Amino acid sequence: MTAPLDAPHVDVDSIPLDRMDVSDPKLYQDDVWWPYFARLRREAPVHYCRQSLYGPYWSLTKYKDIMQVEVNHQVYSSASELGGIAVEDQPKDMDRPSFIRMDPPKHDEQRMVVSPVVAPGNLANMEGVIRERTARVLDGLPRGETFDWVDRVSVELTTMMLATLFDYPFEDRRQLTYWSDVAIANVRSPDAPVHSEEEKFAELTKMTEALGKLFNERAQQPPKFDLLSMLAHSEATRNMPFREFMGTLSLLIVGGNDTTRNSMTGGLMALNEHPSEYQKLRDDPSLIPSMVSEVIRYVTPVIHMRRTATADGEIGGKHVKKGDKVVMWYVSGNRDPDAIEDPDNFIIDRPRPRQHLSFGFGIHRCVGNRLAELQLRILWEEIMQRYPVIEVMGPAKRVYSNFIHGIRSLPVRIPA
Repeated sequence: MTAPLDAPHVDVDSIPLDRMDVSDPKLYQDDVWWPYFARLRREAPVHYCRQSLYGPYWSLTKYKDIMQVEVNHQVYSSASELGGIAVEDQPKDMDRPSFIRMDPPKHDEQRMVVSPVVAPGNLANMEGVIRERTARVLDGLPRGETFDWVDRVSVELTTMMLATLFDYPFEDRRQLTYWSDVAIANVRSPDAPVHSEEEKFAELTKMTEALGKLFNERAQQPPKFDLLSMLAHSEATRNMPFREFMGTLSLLIVGGNDTTRNSMTGGLMALNEHPSEYQKLRDDPSLIPSMVSEVIRYVTPVIHMRRTATADGEIGGKHVKKGDKVVMWYVSGNRDPDAIEDPDNFIIDRPRPRQHLSFGFGIHRCVGNRLAELQLRILWEEIMQRYPVIEVMGPAKRVYSNFIHGIRSLPVRIPA
């Protein structure tokens, strides 16, 4: 997001360039990350950080350099055994492979298993139920009093969707939200649901066992159109080892929930921060589809993705060695003025609103991107029919993370 008016001033230019470390989760929790990346894009777009909590790593901060790595999976690997997709390696004895942490051909085989659930035909079938639930949630909101938008709207809507995708018992759906929060938790955060990697692994083991029972039941039944049934009936996924099953479930729960959840909240914040754009939306609700893409760019719900070099190479004139961590900072690529005009502004009628990095690119492009866009479009269509104004009443409480741009709570009020 843009700098809040009351944000603490950070003199980024006084930091020696070789000491610049943008992996600190506090930068994102405090929402003070933008000047760091502005300087890196300007002075060192391909930057080597020698010392960090997560070891040395390369930072890519320009759109074109990120794209170069995204499309070259032969050299820049996502493989779990090389460290996976985050700047922080998963503990070796607790790593959780999944298709996002794999290279072809296994990546392609497993991704193909779940992609039909978000194919255009199935999205068209789901639109009615998404709209009906969205209307019900919005109609139940209080007027003239402050409430938490994250809990009442963003979490509730995305959790309902998760329960549908997994055909999970609807009354227990918040369990899925909890497991999603565990899966992405930074264990160093005081308000994280778990406080060690061992505790995280133990909670995700409970998730895997609970969903594993449903998986085994679906395997004995005729194939259905939910994720567990699809996994149970495919040659590529029916016999996954336990930790791979855990990793795949975590990926599908986080992917089907976190990014959409935070865009639902971040979009409302962006409109409140840019009242002229909010007015533009009220004057012309047909702008909702382009606004949705702009929200996803502006919020950038996934902060970064990491790759590991499998051979020596060159990016932006810098020599990257085999084994190096290469971190693609989507939050920075989405603010690159050489790729996106006036990128720090929130503009709901951009000429090319879907030109952004928030869904990744290449073989790992977010499999559920169209479902996310559909949920956000329906949400705003239904909001604009009911509530021309929803006021943000105070600062958001953000998640301590350098991976997910998470918003834990946001106080809002609908005028009576």
